[in-house]
Amino acid sequence: MRRSEFRRAVDDEFGPRGGALLDDLVIPGIGDRTATDALDAGVPPREVWIALCIEMDVPPERRHGVGRLEPRR
Repeated sequence: MRRSEFRRAVDDEFGPRGGALLDDLVIPGIGDRTATDALDAGVPPREVWIALCIEMDVPPERRHGVGRLEPRR
């Protein structure tokens, strides 16, 4: 997962509150940091995404494969 895919996934799942979640929610699964701090520290976006999903109780079926653009035809 790239950072751009991560942002799309956050926007799709959490809508307008996504930015606030990234900056304000401290997530135990990534070292008691915010998603923004974890990404800045080099934690892979996929790991941050999964930790955010677990913390926010996102169903497993909406955690994988999100954020990707459809392949060009």
